[in-house]
Amino acid sequence: MTTPLNMLAIDLAKGSFQVCAIGQDGAVLYNRVLSRTRLAALLAEQQSCIVAMEACATSHYWGRVAQSHGHEVRLVPAAYVKPFVKRQKNDKADAEAIAEAASRPTMRFVAVKSAETQGRAVAFRTHQCLVRQRTQLINALRGHLAEFGLVAPKGPASLKVLEDALADESSVLPDPVREMGTIYLDQIARLSDVIDRLADELEAATKTDSQLRRLCTIPGIGPVTAGAVAAFAPDLDTFDSGRNFAAWLGLVPRQRSTGGKTRLGSVSKMGQTDIRRLLIVGAMSVIRWVVRKGGSANRWLATLVMRKPKMVAAVALANKMARMIWALTTKEQDYRMA
Repeated sequence: MTTPLNMLAIDLAKGSFQVCAIGQDGAVLYNRVLSRTRLAALLAEQQSCIVAMEACATSHYWGRVAQSHGHEVRLVPAAYVKPFVKRQKNDKADAEAIAEAASRPTMRFVAVKSAETQGRAVAFRTHQCLVRQRTQLINALRGHLAEFGLVAPKGPASLKVLEDALADESSVLPDPVREMGTIYLDQIARLSDVIDRLADELEAATKTDSQLRRLCTIPGIGPVTAGAVAAFAPDLDTFDSGRNFAAWLGLVPRQRSTGGKTRLGSVSKMGQTDIRRLLIVGAMSVIRWVVRKGGSANRWLATLVMRKPKMVAAVALANKMARMIWALTTKEQDYRMA
């Protein structure tokens, strides 16, 4: 029979885990290192208690393991654990800090993600990783050919110019350069095929998933952004308002208020970076369309574009798009122009 505990605070790693056990009276019963196998056995044998961890790599996996054995899981953001670390920074002090942070009544916790949700995140990050790799190869090829007087505009659309230059027998290019250029083009073509396939899968998901389809009705949000929201955002019902969701994305001003004086700075850039970046990119595309058309039926947006710099307007529009996402998801309604 295991000793009844109030909490197990675990400092995660790959092979060794620091476990701090807290008794019913709040005292530390032990703080020791366990192997991966011993940790799994402890979670299976221990009576139901609170299992606290930092919200970091592998935390959602161990959270699901703990939940399967009837434990209450509390994932604490790393930024909220750091203030509780006492003097020296080591695994033992980190485990105690996690226990202290998780016991605070006003602490905010991260919801444990399901395996399906994490699978969506893997698909999205794979798509983004391959896009970055293709951009690196295109830029490298452009840089190499520029040394021989062959210059092409930026972007995948101008790749045809480089292909024609390498295929042109009359151009003064050494044979090794043509050979290396062909290798670059082959790699870029392979990446483009995989990127297009992943993009098609994301677009197909928006046609079968009602939530993704609903998000795509918002101007500036496409299948990739909708997929990112589905993969990385928690249950939107946990947010009391759209402003709270926008704040979670880091799209609200950073406050430095004191003495009754309110001081607001630039956006906080806290929270999920992928969704925030995609919302700003989508907002910028909407703004470019408004500038090109010379106006918009949305008077708020038209006035904003006229009065503010483009990037400031894009962040403000991204904030509004985040609120729309919350409203459409929680109310289960499609977007309608006001």
